[in-house]
Amino acid sequence: MSQVSVLDAIREGMWDFEPQPLNADEYSATKAMPGTKAKLDVLAERAQRGLPLWHDEDRVEYDDGKDLPPSRA
Repeated sequence: MSQVSVLDAIREGMWDFEPQPLNADEYSATKAMPGTKAKLDVLAERAQRGLPLWHDEDRVEYDDGKDLPPSRA
């Protein structure tokens, strides 16, 4: 599914743009710690691909993410 990215929307002047909602199984969660370069890289990739920035299963605390698959940094 090809979506408009947040960056493209801003370039076009669509300041109230929100990506189309997706089911959590349509894109990967990340176990990267909040505030780390790894997490920022995942958020940047999502923005470029037109995906929602947040996934319900993203790691949000130090103790989170222990049972997420290691496929995402």
